Amino acid sequence: MNKLWRGLITVGGLIALWALIVWITDLPKFILPNPLQVAEKLILRYDIIASNAVTTGTEILLGLFFGVALGVISALAISLHRGVRQWVLPVLIASQAVPVFAIAPLLVLWFDYGITSKVVMSVLIIYFPVTVNFLDGLNRTPTGWRDLARVLQARAPTSTPIRLYRLYRYIKIPFALPALASGIRVAAAVAPIGAVVGEWVGSSSGLGYLMLHANGRMQTDLLFAALLTLTLMAISLYYLIDYLLKIALKWQPDQESPA
Repeated sequence: MNKLWRGLITVGGLIALWALIVWITDLPKFILPNPLQVAEKLILRYDIIASNAVTTGTEILLGLFFGVALGVISALAISLHRGVRQWVLPVLIASQAVPVFAIAPLLVLWFDYGITSKVVMSVLIIYFPVTVNFLDGLNRTPTGWRDLARVLQARAPTSTPIRLYRLYRYIKIPFALPALASGIRVAAAVAPIGAVVGEWVGSSSGLGYLMLHANGRMQTDLLFAALLTLTLMAISLYYLIDYLLKIALKWQPDQESPA
C-alpha cells in the first residue's frame, strides 16, 4: 500500500477515535473539543496561527542549522585530537544531563525574550545526537580502509596535515555520512522541543506562546489548533530532511526489511 494512503488512513483513524471519545464521554469543550471545533478554530484564527507558526518555524530552522553545524565541528575535533576529546566530551554529556526546563529561564534571562534564547535552546537539544552519531561513524571506519590509505600515502609522502585531510576527506567522512544522516534525522524530530519550551518560559510570539495564552483563557480549541499546526510542521520538517538526505546519500540505499 502506498505510504501516502497509509498515512491518510492512520490520521483518519486517529481523528475518528478522537471524535468517538468526545462523543462517548460528552466532555465539555474547554476540556476536550471535538475535531470539528478545532478545524473551525483553525480556519477562523488562521491569521494568528500562521503568524505565530512563522516565528516558531524560524526558530526551529535556525536551531537545526546551528546545532548540526556545531555538532559536525565538535565530532571532527574530537576525532582528530585526543586532547579535544578530554575537554569537549564532558561538555557534550553535560548538555544532556541538565534538564532543558531547568536552564530555560536562564537562557531567557541571558538572551532576552527574542528569538535568540529559543534558537540556543534548540541547539542544546540538537547538538548531542548529531555529535554522537557523527563521531560514532568517524570512529567506526573499517581498519582495512585506513591501512589502505597509509599504504597509498606511503608511496607519495606528504606532510601530516595533508595526510589527515586526505584520510578524512576521502575515507572517514564519506564512511561516517550515513551515521551523520541518522543524527540529523533525530535532530529534525526533536528540534521543535527547544523552540516551544523557550516560548513557554518567556516570549511574545510563537506557537508555544499561543498555546500557553489559549490554555490560560480556557480556549482549548485554539490550543489544539496550534498544537495540530506544530505537529504538522514537525512531521513535514522530518520528511523533508529525510527526503533530502536520501538524495544526498543515494549511493547508500536503505536496507529495508522485506516483510
